[in-house]
Amino acid sequence: MKKIYIKTWGCQMNEYDSSMITTILQKTKKYSLTESAEKSDILILNTCSIREKAQEKVFHQLGRWKKIKNNNPSVIIAVGGCVATQEGKEIFKRANYVDIIFGTQTLHKLPQMISEVETSRKLSIDISFPKLEKFKYSLESKKKGYTANISIMEGCNKYCSFCIVPYTRGREISRPCDDILFEISILAKQGVREINLLGQNVNAYKGSTFNRKICYFSELIRLVAEIDGIDRIRFTTSNPREFTDDIIDVYKDTPKLVSFLHLPVQSGSNKILNLMKRSYTIEDYKSIVNKLIIARPNIQISSDFIVGFPGESEIDFQQTMLFIKNINFDMSFSFIYSKRPGTPASKMKDDVDLEEKKKRLYILQDRINIQTMLWSRKMFGTIQSILVEGVSDKNIMELYGRTENNRIVTFKGSPNTIGQFVNVKIKKVHTHSLKGELLQK
Repeated sequence: MKKIYIKTWGCQMNEYDSSMITTILQKTKKYSLTESAEKSDILILNTCSIREKAQEKVFHQLGRWKKIKNNNPSVIIAVGGCVATQEGKEIFKRANYVDIIFGTQTLHKLPQMISEVETSRKLSIDISFPKLEKFKYSLESKKKGYTANISIMEGCNKYCSFCIVPYTRGREISRPCDDILFEISILAKQGVREINLLGQNVNAYKGSTFNRKICYFSELIRLVAEIDGIDRIRFTTSNPREFTDDIIDVYKDTPKLVSFLHLPVQSGSNKILNLMKRSYTIEDYKSIVNKLIIARPNIQISSDFIVGFPGESEIDFQQTMLFIKNINFDMSFSFIYSKRPGTPASKMKDDVDLEEKKKRLYILQDRINIQTMLWSRKMFGTIQSILVEGVSDKNIMELYGRTENNRIVTFKGSPNTIGQFVNVKIKKVHTHSLKGELLQK
C-alpha cells in the first residue's frame, strides 16, 4: 500500500474535507495514512485562502516538499482546497513539480487523478464545481472520538466585499436533509455524542427532503436532536442577515443546542458594514442578540472582527470597541484587514496605516481577553456538564473535555468516563481553560 500524507490549513470545513479525502483513498485499499511527509508516496496539501499571503504560504510549503520529490521522483504532490480553486494552473506555472491540482468540490476524483498521473506523469487538474458529488463519500467515513463536524452546505451567496469564499467554494448549495441525518446516525452508532453542523453560511441551509419539500435550518437542528446518542449540538458559522426568528425559537425548545453562539459581525460601525456589504446594521445585530437572551438567558456570544478595513476611521474603531463592550462578547476571532485578490474590497484604497492596524488589533484583542476572563470567572464554583474527550496532553493523570461555552476543563477521573457526559465542579479558572473536580453520581 502506498503512503499518503495530508497537510490541512484553514477552517473546520477543510478539516472535514481532509477526512473525506482519507476515507476516499483508503476505500480503494491502495493507500494508507502516514504522519511522515518524508516517508510518503503521495503528498496532499489542502489549502486555505482567507488570510493574506495565502498563496506564498502554499509555495513555501511546496518548496519544502520539492526536496522530498528530488530525492524520490516518483512522489506525487497534490494541491487542493481554496487556493487551488482560486489559482488553478498558475500553481503549476510557479511549481512545475506539482502533479495534481484539485478543487474544493472535486476531492472525490483524487483516486482517478492519481492513476492518471502514475500513467502519464503529466499534470492532472480539475477545479470545477460539480455540486454535491463529493458528499456521497462522507456517508462512508469512520470517526474516531466523540465529537464530529458535519458539513451540511457549501458556498455563499452574500458576496461581502472582502471575502473570497464565494469564488473558491461557489454559490450556496445544501445537502439533502436525509443524507445529513443518516450520516449523523451512523456517527452516533460509532460513539459520537456531539455534532457541529458546518457551512460557510450555515443558517441559510435549505435542504430537500425525501418527499421533495424544503427542510430549513431550524427544522434540521430539531431533527438532529431527535437522533439517539446525540446529546449536544453546535453550528458554525452564521450570518446575522439570515439569523431568523425560527432559528431563535430553537433555543427555546431544544436544550441539546448549546448556549453558545458564534455570530460574526466584523465591525461595530454601520458605515464600515455598508462598505463591507454585510447587508445588516448594528441595530439588527443587537436585536438578534436581545431575542436570543430572552430565549436562552445564559447564552454567550463570540464573533469575528476585521480591523483596519479601507475607510475605517478612529471614530469607526471606537464604535466597534463600544459595541464589543455593550454586547459583552465572550470570545472573538479578530484580524487585520488584508486584500484578497479578485474581491471588490481589493480595489478600495487601503488607507489605514499598518502600524495603526496593529495598534487597533491589540486594543481590541486586549478588551476581548478581559471579557473572556470575566466570563470564565463567572464559572468558578459552578457545576458544568462536560463531554469527556480523552486524557489530557499536559497531565496523563487527568482527563479533559469541553463545556458548552467551549472552555477546556481538566480534572481527575476514571478513563471509563471517556465518551460520556459527566458533572464537574469548577475549582480553578484561567482565561480559556478551567480546572475542575469530578462529581460522583
